Amino acid sequence: MADPETPSSLDDLDARLRAARAREHEESGRGPESRGRPSGMGLGLRVGAELVVGVLVGVGIGWVLDAWLKTAPWLMVVFLFLGGAAGVLNIFRLMRGMDDTVGLGQAQRRIKQTKNH
Repeated sequence: MADPETPSSLDDLDARLRAARAREHEESGRGPESRGRPSGMGLGLRVGAELVVGVLVGVGIGWVLDAWLKTAPWLMVVFLFLGGAAGVLNIFRLMRGMDDTVGLGQAQRRIKQTKNH
């Protein structure tokens, strides 16, 4: 059978967790409203990662196609530029706040659409 003390101990744990989170927000000077906004360092790391990954994926695709089609460095050079362009486009979308194609941004956009209809 279920233990009658379990719900009260869970409620107690929940209350202690909420108090600890509130204390943490007060000490750090950040409120719950700042959650979800990237820090400067996080944003910089993401920008760098977007560019590097775009170039690496482009070079990888070009290298594989060159090996398959025996076209030496030509496709790798073409896809290097395409990967760089894709990385810059991703950075542009990130800076404009348009990067809501997946994840939380997509969910928020759907919620707004359903509220407006």
